[in-house]
Amino acid sequence: MVSEAARKAWWQRLQTWQNQPRPQPEESIALRILVQILVAIGILATDVAAGTQTSWWAIPLSFGGAYWSWRQRRRRNLGAQLAIAAGMLVALAVFFRSLLGNLGDTRLVLAELLIHLQVLHCFDLPRRKDLGYSMLIGLILMGVAGTLSQTMLFAPVLVAFVGVALPMLVLDYRSRLGLEPGDRDWRNLTGLIRPGQMARLFGVVAVLGLVVFALLPRFPGYQLRQFPVTAPPNLMDQMFDNRDQSASIRNPGYGQDGQALGGTSGAGRGQTDNTFYYGFSSTIDQTLEGQLVPTLVMRVRSQSPGFWRVLGFDRYTGRGWEISRNDDTQSLVRPDWSYRFVIPPEPTRAQIEEVVQSYTVLSALPNLIPTLAQPTELFFPTRGIAIDKEGSIRSPRILDEGLTYSVISQVAYRDRTRLRQARRTYPPFIRNYYLDVPAALRPKLQKRAQELLAKAPNARNDAYEQALFLAQALKQTYTVQPDLPPPAAGEDLVDRFLFQYQGGYPDHFPTTLTLMLRSLGIPARVAAGFAPGRFNPFTGLYEVYNTDAHLITEVYFPGYGWYSFDPIPGHPLIPPSIEKNETFSTLEKLWAWVAGWLPTPLRNWLDGVISGVLGGLLALVGRLLGLLTGGWTGILAAIALALVVGGALWLGWLGWHAWQRRRRLARLAPIAALYQEVRDWLAEDCPAYPWQTPLEYVAAYEQWLAQQGGGPGAGDRLALLAAVAGAYSDWRYGDRPADVAALREQWQRVRRRDRPRLLGAATR
Repeated sequence: MVSEAARKAWWQRLQTWQNQPRPQPEESIALRILVQILVAIGILATDVAAGTQTSWWAIPLSFGGAYWSWRQRRRRNLGAQLAIAAGMLVALAVFFRSLLGNLGDTRLVLAELLIHLQVLHCFDLPRRKDLGYSMLIGLILMGVAGTLSQTMLFAPVLVAFVGVALPMLVLDYRSRLGLEPGDRDWRNLTGLIRPGQMARLFGVVAVLGLVVFALLPRFPGYQLRQFPVTAPPNLMDQMFDNRDQSASIRNPGYGQDGQALGGTSGAGRGQTDNTFYYGFSSTIDQTLEGQLVPTLVMRVRSQSPGFWRVLGFDRYTGRGWEISRNDDTQSLVRPDWSYRFVIPPEPTRAQIEEVVQSYTVLSALPNLIPTLAQPTELFFPTRGIAIDKEGSIRSPRILDEGLTYSVISQVAYRDRTRLRQARRTYPPFIRNYYLDVPAALRPKLQKRAQELLAKAPNARNDAYEQALFLAQALKQTYTVQPDLPPPAAGEDLVDRFLFQYQGGYPDHFPTTLTLMLRSLGIPARVAAGFAPGRFNPFTGLYEVYNTDAHLITEVYFPGYGWYSFDPIPGHPLIPPSIEKNETFSTLEKLWAWVAGWLPTPLRNWLDGVISGVLGGLLALVGRLLGLLTGGWTGILAAIALALVVGGALWLGWLGWHAWQRRRRLARLAPIAALYQEVRDWLAEDCPAYPWQTPLEYVAAYEQWLAQQGGGPGAGDRLALLAAVAGAYSDWRYGDRPADVAALREQWQRVRRRDRPRLLGAATR
């Protein structure tokens, strides 16, 4: 039972709450409208960035709630507040339900929760503080949209957001100052928000934003270990069928029997699909003709570019390649509570770097998962995956549009010196599969390879230099032949390439290089995948098309693993890797554009200056890091060096300010400069304000001296200030000349007598 005293206390608190003065409502209609427009842009940006249309309903509902809140702004609305609280509990329940179904990427789920809360919040916006919450929600939604966006469609939405935010902030500041809104008559609104001033401010914000964007480094896409994973329903939690132990490859561009469209194993030629690259299959026929229609297939977020590898081939068939151990795969199953697959890496003595990639599939791909070389962790939505002997990763289903997955790869550096020293003795699992060459073709290939190597200016005896030179020699000696006649029955593809047509299709070059290296006893295979694609500095993503797919040659070096070479003309000889990153990509592309307009000598000189400055800074940072890793002595030395550098920078800053002050005083009239110097000197005791006239500052200084009780030299300082201020006023307003020399001499005398006071103040 509740005691009588408790009931009285409760009733007294209720009466006190009811008698409290109601909060002052926000009366500015323009501010309320701009806040709702800002929130609407944030909601729209989320849908645009996510490629959905699930939140449009919130925009009209928010405006309706804001109108109701405006009409009810002077009432307590206790019933509405209780309903809003209940609605927030429902929104929280919906949030947790959605969260359990989207543990791979929670950004959109959190954005939906904010949108639900904002809609409810719009029905209770009496005060400016409540509008501030809506502003914050709009800003957060724009931030979420920025992380989700993968296209330039986000740019116009961002411009609109800034355009609305600037006048909104002006009205918000007026409200904070307690000024009358003055926007009931809309004709007065242009007086409060001047269009010309807003346009100039918008230009300044846009320029500063672009400068910051250009200078901002692009670090690895994800510093946390929570990587985005999303999938269409037909791929989520899928596993391999028990009847499909081989985890076979499924390419939508091939028929049910795995053959290319119109393909044939005898004479003649078949036709490839114009959407799906022919090389993503367990068996490929390189005599097929046809061209791909350019289609954007995926976007990749990765600090370092690379060859997005899909699968490898080990057996040459005379017309193409096949995977000899296609049915020999290793199955991996992830736990129920995580999307993470752990893939055992191949051992290597090379220096490695961890590179995180996130792939978003935009057009259907085969059930082969593109990754950078040597993936060690895969965050993928299916329950199971399979890995074949060539390092290819297979999914139970094809990769449909809307799939997002992440990979962590241990990418090895290409140390040319170490690779040249690699042994030429190979283990059985390498010799048995990657040295095979048709017997009739081996002597001709070996002879042709030796003829090309003989053209090298220096002897090429190690495997790495031979692979490098032969790849370059194929680029320079043979040409791409887009119109080859169909092969005859039993005619070998490489034989035609080298000795009959002096070239072939682009993918014939890696095939020829691979067999040439095998004829010299160097293990090699071909791999299919995608070139890095076009890097978009505004989104930070690589945009990969189906036309970026091609073959490369991979060469095995004992102790170091597989390294790739690209002999296709027009391609870089060494595919891009961790040696090239996009940390300052926007600045680099901007400089490349500007440098294109400059004369060559000036451009070369500026390149040298910029390289020297950046090289010096990087060397300094490297030296500091070296000291920090050198034990306690190194740490103390680094701290001492940092103090010295910081002190030097501080002294330089003070010197620069003193120089700027001398320049400013030199441009003034002598009496004006003297008054400014005396005023700055005395401002150390009594602050001087810009709005004070000279005589007002004299009165303020005299009052300050009286409060401090005078002191040694106080009368001399006051007399000096009065004399200088009077002379300055006579010159400024009465056009009477001043005896600057006498006044400056008086100031020097006062300063000399006042030196003990200044030293004491500095000591204190």
